Amino acid sequence: MTGPADSRPILVIDDEADLRNLLLYKLREEGFIAAAAGTAAEGLSEAARLRPGVIILDLMLPDQPGTEVCKKLRADPSLRDVAILMLTARGDEVDRVVGLELGADDYVVKPFSVREVMLRVRALLRRAAERTAAVSAVAEGKPLHWRGLEVNLTEHRVLADGTELSLTPLEFRLLSRLMTHPGRAFTRDQLLDHVWNITADVTTRTVDTHVKRLREKLGIYGEAVETVRGIGYRLRPP
Repeated sequence: MTGPADSRPILVIDDEADLRNLLLYKLREEGFIAAAAGTAAEGLSEAARLRPGVIILDLMLPDQPGTEVCKKLRADPSLRDVAILMLTARGDEVDRVVGLELGADDYVVKPFSVREVMLRVRALLRRAAERTAAVSAVAEGKPLHWRGLEVNLTEHRVLADGTELSLTPLEFRLLSRLMTHPGRAFTRDQLLDHVWNITADVTTRTVDTHVKRLREKLGIYGEAVETVRGIGYRLRPP
């Protein structure tokens, strides 16, 4: 089998030996370089050593919560951009939300299809490449694109198939946040923090209202803003 274009290793951090070994086997069968750890401490050590492209992280670890591992990964400059796929138990919605607030990129709920995990890993690697391209474009002052939608951060302009759209400053900041972090799910609280800078009279309901208005103004490109059920929003893959 031809290996994936992104050759960075995939790290599995899970204390269930059978599941850990199954994921390792399937990842290697798919052409990935893969490694594993059974505890949070071992996982953090392996992450620092390997600099993986994706970390598959169980939220229930014996020595410390996966959410704490996620927090430590995002605090490490050398690991800040690694994609994190959380494994959660059914019903652990609070942990999923906390994990995403701490910087995880996506999640799957146990029990899951191993094939689904493989697809999520490949999607995360693609998103990481898109994110890198977005960061480079912003640094170079170039517009960001999603199909026929163009966002120029320098000029504060949004074009749809060449026609300029009239967005409010908040709508522009909201769209810009999603465009500069393609594929990353943002909770409503995160968007309040990054876009609104949180004020006392603003609630998460306000985020939904502005997303609705933004989608209407984007017209056929309104589908770029994808709802992540129970979580918030993200930029849909083009």
